[in-house]
Amino acid sequence: MSTRRAFLTSAAAGAAVLATGAPSLHAIGSLPAPAPGKHELPPLPYAADALEPFIDAQTMQIHHGKHHLAYVNGLNKAEDELAKARAADDFALVQHWSKQAAFHGGGHWLHSMFWKVMGKPGAQGGGEPTGELLAAITDGFGSFTSFKKQFSAAAAAVEGSGWALLHYRHDDGRLIIMQAENQHKLTSWGATPILGIDVWEHAYYLKYQNKRPDYVAAWWNVVNWTAVSGNLASLQR
Repeated sequence: MSTRRAFLTSAAAGAAVLATGAPSLHAIGSLPAPAPGKHELPPLPYAADALEPFIDAQTMQIHHGKHHLAYVNGLNKAEDELAKARAADDFALVQHWSKQAAFHGGGHWLHSMFWKVMGKPGAQGGGEPTGELLAAITDGFGSFTSFKKQFSAAAAAVEGSGWALLHYRHDDGRLIIMQAENQHKLTSWGATPILGIDVWEHAYYLKYQNKRPDYVAAWWNVVNWTAVSGNLASLQR
């Protein structure tokens, strides 16, 4: 309980702080940075074309190598500027750089999770969960089918850019579905994402154009339920 509460406290500090925290969260998000401004882009856990035909290689290359990298660089810049502000005792731009840290920090952490909760279709990805994860989904949503319908609807209905996220709620151990605008607005205190789908247009537009529901339907074929189960288990310790 103490380890879980320690992470919960750090999570409440904002999306940027999610990049650090308990070692058990390695499977969910990114590794702790050695110092402010030193975050690095994690490698993809598979080849760029591994999720074909559901997510194309070009989208993966651009999404990971360009968009995620931009969040890493933006987070490093924001933390560097906040460090400079402390050194100079000048906080005139603290609102700006705090927002930048939340935006880019949220993007870095969520994308680090996103790559890990997907896998090769038929081998690592697709199908349905089993064991404790399936039991938790059934307890929270009535059935896996009901969960999938609600999650898909939430993803399709995100206003503008954002995410649909399956959270583990720490105070009662239940799973909840939430939307996130961009990657830091509408976040829920006291809950940690264990599964998420990126529905920013850069995640799907090359292949699916404006047909977001088609992308969401295809994405279920690459969900790595083993990884999601590991995320849940790391928070239940």
